[in-house]
Amino acid sequence: MWLSDFRVVLPDRVLKGGSVRIEAGRIAELAEGPVPGAAIRGEGRLLLPGFIDMHGDMIEREIEPRPMVRMPIELGLRDLDRKLAGAGFTTAYAALSFSPSSTYGHLRSYDHTSAVIRALNALRDDLLVDHRVHARFEITFPKALQVIEALIAEGHVSLISLTDHTPGQGQYRDIERVIQRTMRERGLSEDEATDAVARRIAERTRPAEELAATLAAISATCHARGVALASHDDDTPEKVEVMAGLGVSISEFPVTEEAARKARAHGLATAMGAPNALRGQSYSGNLSARAAHGRGLLDILASDYHPSAMLPAVLELARTDPDGLAGAARLAGANAARALGLADRGGIEPGKRADLVVASDEGIGHVLATLRGGRVIYSDGSLDQPLAAARARDLEAAS
Repeated sequence: MWLSDFRVVLPDRVLKGGSVRIEAGRIAELAEGPVPGAAIRGEGRLLLPGFIDMHGDMIEREIEPRPMVRMPIELGLRDLDRKLAGAGFTTAYAALSFSPSSTYGHLRSYDHTSAVIRALNALRDDLLVDHRVHARFEITFPKALQVIEALIAEGHVSLISLTDHTPGQGQYRDIERVIQRTMRERGLSEDEATDAVARRIAERTRPAEELAATLAAISATCHARGVALASHDDDTPEKVEVMAGLGVSISEFPVTEEAARKARAHGLATAMGAPNALRGQSYSGNLSARAAHGRGLLDILASDYHPSAMLPAVLELARTDPDGLAGAARLAGANAARALGLADRGGIEPGKRADLVVASDEGIGHVLATLRGGRVIYSDGSLDQPLAAARARDLEAAS
């Protein structure tokens, strides 16, 4: 099947009026110009690699759309699956936490999070997007170690991030900002919020030797099982040194420019949120993804908490990227694939999976269709006739 007359976003350039041939779910051939009789004609629309999301925090809100209003896990997973496909994602790592005493503790208990992870893996073959699990391991909850190790042994986890959300460091290094946020979210007075934050710090504080032993144990498990390992909210060069020593390959959401520079010096890929890049600022007052990109310190964009921000963020960063749209697209595809060990996807190249996004770049951008393995998993109707013919061919080939 030929897709013809697109602006094809290759790893190093944009092929204007280009065409892509798909066979058996993979990219078989590229052509410099339009191809007569093609199944799908792009008429100059963008054709990008399918987006790869290494960190998406959305499952909890799909399962519990309002506080204490719990929906069936399968319903939440299917809803999220459709949203991701509609935003151009073909591979998505669901970031799930084990932190029972956090603000969302009832959703992040060991039992509940484990149940969601197992449900997601049981549904994988029936979902539109290639879903994988990113387990967020709070290092101040060492009891989670045994739970996560069991899930890894069962083959349910593809990525681990080492997180610490104790106020006073990382994302929450500004204690005053944490107190003000606690006042807003919980309706507390300043004194009450100050006491609540102090209790949280006390509850999470662990002896240095205990933290070191926990980190060493989870690192050894990940390396033995071939599970990718990331650090989270690196705020100092010293913390990056520790994380690099544990063998992490990704520094996600570095809090300061100094930490991002140290991560790059150690060969770690840096990942930041698409919402941050689109808005030009971090909602928690930390390093701006747009500023990090401008200084050559950004490798990967993640959806974080808002999937539909990915395409507009890519288009925004393309304005200033040294390689234009090709460079910005690598942040959402090829770079993540490389960091996560996904050699079969991430770029529009012969032999790669035909994971593709058809998009308009008018205004803030709009995803028109998403293809995973050459199969249409989302369409907004713009390409209805050719896509209907492509679906019919898919069904005929499968029968």
